[in-house]
Amino acid sequence: MIRFWLEKTWVQNTVLAALALCMAYYWGFVFEFGYHFDWSVLYTENPTYKVNLGFELLKGLRLTIIISVVSSVAAVLLGTLFGLGRLSRFKPMRWISTAYVELMRNTPLLVQLFFWYFAFPRALPDNLRQFVFDLHFLGVVNFEFLSATLGLSIYSGAFVAEVVRAGLQSIPKGLLEAAYSSGLSYVQVLTRIILPLAFRTIIPPLGSELLSNMKNSSLAIVVGVPELCWSSQQIESLTFKGFEATTAATALYLVVSLSISAVMNAVNRRLKVESMARRASRLPGPFARLWNAAVREKMFRPMRQGRSPGRELSLTYSRTQALLHTALRYLGKGLVLLGKAAFVAFLALIAYKTTLGLLGFNWQVIFDNFRTLLIWRFPRGDAHELFFGLGGLSFSIIMAVIAITVSFFIGLAVGIGRTSKNRVLRLPSLAYIEIIRGTPLIMVIFWVYFFVPVLFNTFFDVFWSATLALTLFTGAYLAEIVRAGIENVAPGQSEAAYSTGLSTLQTMRKIILPQALKQMIPAIVGQFIAIFKDTSLAYVIGVLELTFVAQGLNNRLMVYPFEIYSTVAALYFVCCYCLSILATRLERRLTPERVSLTM
Repeated sequence: MIRFWLEKTWVQNTVLAALALCMAYYWGFVFEFGYHFDWSVLYTENPTYKVNLGFELLKGLRLTIIISVVSSVAAVLLGTLFGLGRLSRFKPMRWISTAYVELMRNTPLLVQLFFWYFAFPRALPDNLRQFVFDLHFLGVVNFEFLSATLGLSIYSGAFVAEVVRAGLQSIPKGLLEAAYSSGLSYVQVLTRIILPLAFRTIIPPLGSELLSNMKNSSLAIVVGVPELCWSSQQIESLTFKGFEATTAATALYLVVSLSISAVMNAVNRRLKVESMARRASRLPGPFARLWNAAVREKMFRPMRQGRSPGRELSLTYSRTQALLHTALRYLGKGLVLLGKAAFVAFLALIAYKTTLGLLGFNWQVIFDNFRTLLIWRFPRGDAHELFFGLGGLSFSIIMAVIAITVSFFIGLAVGIGRTSKNRVLRLPSLAYIEIIRGTPLIMVIFWVYFFVPVLFNTFFDVFWSATLALTLFTGAYLAEIVRAGIENVAPGQSEAAYSTGLSTLQTMRKIILPQALKQMIPAIVGQFIAIFKDTSLAYVIGVLELTFVAQGLNNRLMVYPFEIYSTVAALYFVCCYCLSILATRLERRLTPERVSLTM
């Protein structure tokens, strides 16, 4: 009976409206005695500081957009270069590209930002270091801006490189062979055929990486960049109206995130490889033939080199042309060999400098503080300390395990609700996913730490606040993984199950989920790696995880940032790389083999 009525649209809308009213009533009841809203702080001039704080928030948004655009362009350039490098037959280029991708992807962005901000300047000559510290350009570019932009560009470039590599490998090998057989050079094949087709293929994942880069720009707060997240916290500290400031900042992040998604979806629809065929299929017969002829002319024009109107391409060379062609060919080969030699020499120089740097490390500092980085003061902590003084790397692992375990069930429930046809289940699930995924994790941590205790009139330890935020954040991403896994199961499976008399719940539990979970395992392992790296963001509220402990040691020792942050990066890398290998093996076992493209 209940199921019969819930299938009606008007009943679903009524239930959603009732739920919204109940939430509004509870919201007003809670804040009636615990908090007084004052939205005027966002649009009126503050009488104490004589400044409109809402304009300051918009200035932070402007800086967020500038950092995101600059770092995105740099990340695409770096990603394209190293994505091609990972497919190169030239082994030194392939090795350095692989090392770059693996190192950057398996260390947290926060640690990298600290490295560029605290450690890297110490490696610069004194004059150059002072120039960088004193840099001020257009009121925006300074040392903090450069550190944040450089860190974001290099970090995001590693992910873009993997997207580019996957796009290149999705191109059939036959197309590459046909291009070479038509007489095109490597550069012509790359610029006129391979890259244009690859970039059309990778637009959806590339858009996701650029969106993640925009949200990651919120971490610039830790190096003192006054972007949107920093501005919202500044308003909270000046007016004690953190709820209003954080709400406004979250809304702005959502607007920017949804705008980027809309633009990338429009570009994807516009540049789809199959869109040309679809357009031609909708044209009348004669026009379709003209369209196909125009397309062929556009695609194969580069192959008809040397052809002019009224003169066919000659298949033979004169003696002078043959000598010139041979000379140019050998000259090209010589330049390629010279470039390779220069590249190897550059790598040797980098390896030499790195070896000198490692030999110059104060290893005693690392040995003396290694136990602290691993377990903090455990088991000699005070009785009131959580887990008997546990901290450091072990704290990060515990947070990640709790978050991924609890969020799996949240993601499973929300993902199933996301695929439901019933609005009562689908719309709340969709709202949760879009709001959480459109908001930077650091903002979610601030929400949980500052406002959940107000809502429920309780106190949360910083560890549990950060763990709850990580759980809610991870649940939204796992929900999308679950949704994709369920939708990837053939519709005939559920239809056959219904025909045998199984209910919707039985079909989902016995037929759909067992098949979907098998496909979701590699993605879930990948999400575990991401959330383990994201535990470093608990630093902003004072959780004694690995990054916070490292920062404390750096502040105490002052002169050993290279030693401290290199050790922290190595610890994160070892843990994440081992999980990456596990994810790769699971993906190879659970997915069909693919033919690799070698450039």
